[in-house]
Amino acid sequence: MSLRRWVNLAGFLLCAAMIGFAYYLQYGPPRLEPCPLCIFERVAVAALGLVFLIAFLHDPRRWGRWVYVVLIFIVAGIGIFIAARHVYIQMHPETVMSCGGASLKTMIEHLPFTRVVQLVLRGSGECAHIDRLLGFTLPGWVLVATIVLGVAGVAANIRRR
Repeated sequence: MSLRRWVNLAGFLLCAAMIGFAYYLQYGPPRLEPCPLCIFERVAVAALGLVFLIAFLHDPRRWGRWVYVVLIFIVAGIGIFIAARHVYIQMHPETVMSCGGASLKTMIEHLPFTRVVQLVLRGSGECAHIDRLLGFTLPGWVLVATIVLGVAGVAANIRRR
């Protein structure tokens, strides 16, 4: 099996582990309720994992690998942007509106998608709450992991073999 396939498989497994850990934190003993930005981060990580899985299964040659390079770059970039925004909000809690806004489910049901994205990226009080793991905030871990996965995925899929 080529290095590219190994990296794609590892990328998928790491994304799956990240999603699994997020659900453990939500439904396991910690019982941490995810904020809207956390949910957007989960979607981005899941989408990145899906791209890695398809790239692993497809294992394209020649120009096909460039499709996955572009997809990994775009999806990882979106995940990096969302996680970086979340870290920024946690570092500057005075820039966000207070808690008590509509839930993500309510916003999705009653607002256009673009407005939902704008409101979520603006942040809310629950997004400014900080939970740490080994000294890093949870969005900080997502940011680092998404950067590493994006760089590794792009680098591996650029390679010919």
